[in-house]
Amino acid sequence: MSERIIDCGDGVIKCRTCAWSPPGDHPVGCGMYLTVKDGKVVDVEGDPDHPITQGRLCVRCLTLPEYMYNEKRILTPLTRKREDRGKDAWEAITWDEALDIIEEKVAYVKENWGAESIVAFQGTGREATLYKTPLAYAALGTPNSCFPMSGDSCYGPRCSVADFILGAGYPELDYAAFFPDRFDDPRYEVPKYIVLWGKDPLFSNPDGFFGHTLIDLMKRGSKYVVIDPRVTWMAAHADYHLQLRPGTDAALGLGMINLVIQEDLYDHDFVENWCYGFDELKERAAEYPLDKVEEITWVPAETIAAATRAIATNHPSSFMWGLAIDTNSNGVQAGHTVLILAAILGDLDVPGGVTLAVPASFMGKWRYECAQQLPPGMLEKQITDPKYKGFRAAHLIAHPDCILDTLETDEPYPLKMAWFYATNGIANTTNAQGKRWFKALEKMEFNVCQDVFMTPTAMGLCDLFLPVTTFAEHDGMVLPHFGRNTHMVMAMNKCVEVGDCKSDLEIDFLVGKRLNPQAWPWDNVADFFTEQLHNGGVDMTFEDLQNDGWLQMDFEYRKYEKGLLRPDGEPGFNTPTGLVELCSSLYEDWGEDPLPYFEENALTPYSRPDLAEEYPLIMTTGGRETTSFHSEHRQVPSLRAIMPNPLVQIHPETAAKYGIEDGDWVCIENPLGKAIEKAKITTIVDPRVIHAQHGWWFPEQDAEAPNLNGVWKANINSLIPHRAIGRIGFGAPFKNVLCKISKVDGLDALGTLSPDTVEGAIGTDPASPVATRKEA
Repeated sequence: MSERIIDCGDGVIKCRTCAWSPPGDHPVGCGMYLTVKDGKVVDVEGDPDHPITQGRLCVRCLTLPEYMYNEKRILTPLTRKREDRGKDAWEAITWDEALDIIEEKVAYVKENWGAESIVAFQGTGREATLYKTPLAYAALGTPNSCFPMSGDSCYGPRCSVADFILGAGYPELDYAAFFPDRFDDPRYEVPKYIVLWGKDPLFSNPDGFFGHTLIDLMKRGSKYVVIDPRVTWMAAHADYHLQLRPGTDAALGLGMINLVIQEDLYDHDFVENWCYGFDELKERAAEYPLDKVEEITWVPAETIAAATRAIATNHPSSFMWGLAIDTNSNGVQAGHTVLILAAILGDLDVPGGVTLAVPASFMGKWRYECAQQLPPGMLEKQITDPKYKGFRAAHLIAHPDCILDTLETDEPYPLKMAWFYATNGIANTTNAQGKRWFKALEKMEFNVCQDVFMTPTAMGLCDLFLPVTTFAEHDGMVLPHFGRNTHMVMAMNKCVEVGDCKSDLEIDFLVGKRLNPQAWPWDNVADFFTEQLHNGGVDMTFEDLQNDGWLQMDFEYRKYEKGLLRPDGEPGFNTPTGLVELCSSLYEDWGEDPLPYFEENALTPYSRPDLAEEYPLIMTTGGRETTSFHSEHRQVPSLRAIMPNPLVQIHPETAAKYGIEDGDWVCIENPLGKAIEKAKITTIVDPRVIHAQHGWWFPEQDAEAPNLNGVWKANINSLIPHRAIGRIGFGAPFKNVLCKISKVDGLDALGTLSPDTVEGAIGTDPASPVATRKEA
């Protein structure tokens, strides 16, 4: 085990820590040493003793000092008058003054409109994921905690589908993360094949998984099947690349299931003893012969068959499912097919297969108890739609699409205060016309932002800014996979102080002790973390964890045989039937088909043939770059030098057709909106598809309204329809909308864009599916 502090002499120390955020990142917990001289971080290097990352770091970690000491960073609380929103008219204040303002404004809003008129928004990936909802429930007293992405389309849908179908926490590739000697542990077996389904871990390190692990496994013999509309690095090095049409994952999954059943390649013992609804599944899958699937997905039938046979005849094989499942109105069905394949092939919870955990997060007990802090009847006021019963069953948060409707209509009641918790929403998360969100949020009585930098969201909408520490400046815990498939707990150790900033959890403590002190009894974060460790069954203090650096949990395979997945201790899965539900026993009660099916998304050339001639291309988005985490890192010089402009990937044939050359500025447009990005001519996309980067704004541009750092110029989310989501409330078409492209003179070719002009919406009626399963 490496040392927590190394004295290098001459006043220089090396401080060991594990990264989470800020800066934005998924909870991989990359191990590192920060060299500190004169109270300042001057160098970053990987910790070779870290059991997962083993000394390897990405460029975002290596440039941490540029982020921490950036001249644009906010280092003290700021306030301004409501009438000065959009103007750089901020005044520095103390934390006590900030808390006085919060206490006064919250009391005013509650007295006049009720606590339910407050809404707390969060972004994605940061450790704020753990702490925003407790702030909403146990400090602000509102039931309206919200992740403002249509259909809640990031990680949550996959976790929910796993809970519905398996009664388990987030399923993950078995990458020996539980074992100190990793791949050499005698209990472990290297996967024969790994299916990467809509996931690009080398670039995204998704959901707490360290992407380079795929290379480690490749060196040990693992082969790959990659399902992705783009030829990623992993796709180029895979045995099989299924380059599907974006949004057709469910059809592909059903075709693969059908082949497995027709060719008798499934695990009979597992299906007979541990699965429910096989006969019904067999009948449904038979509707998807490979010639039909090829027509829908564009993937040659022979390629689908070869890839399916490879994973079905080589065990153990494993599956990784990614954001492409969530960002799809048909995503619940697509995710269902992925889990069905893992189950009927017998690769669930076996060495080298797909690992399972109990269906609760590591800090789930505390977060559930925070919900109990709400007054009786308050949770029933949470904004949602009664039709979205699946969403309600899985989430204790407000539905994002319904929140936008409420902001615009004041139904069922007006919203009057917003708290932006680690989210630059108008640049990144909010969908379906960020300008609609912006105009609706401008009406609020009082808005708060807690973040590291002055973002377009904060500049345009907020009255109070609370500065947040980076992970190098606070103590904390890292929970890979957000604690939903716990294999490790890691310590973030405070190494330095920068300005007068607080961590997200410290801000919760400050606000909570002012507004609802009985819910925040801990004297410090160390006591809080010690309690969380004990609640998670870990017999150690937080200080012990800090000194050790990390803890790898005990792990057992085939938990379903041993009663380790069910609270009653009986063998099986924690579902209503006690089995893996190939045919769901829940979905029909929620108005959903119990079996997976394919349905076109709301705004494609296939669901809207009336628009296909004018908008013949399909835009996909959301692919990650190593230089940014969504909308973060745009002001870091070294990272911006690597990726100075937003890029849209276009096939050479398509570019030639529209007179576009590499490096030209391109307008991407559909009936909902426009965005401008720079052309990257490449064969990694199909000629019928373009891929546009997301989350762009320009910190070097004028920060004041209406420009707001150019946030509307390359805002790809303006092309996404509002509330074009799945029937139980999950999934939205972020990765599959029709569009057209044209060459323009530059980033400002559309003129000064402001939220004064709000685009319309298409496919917004959730009661009217745009295409039936048979039609699709």
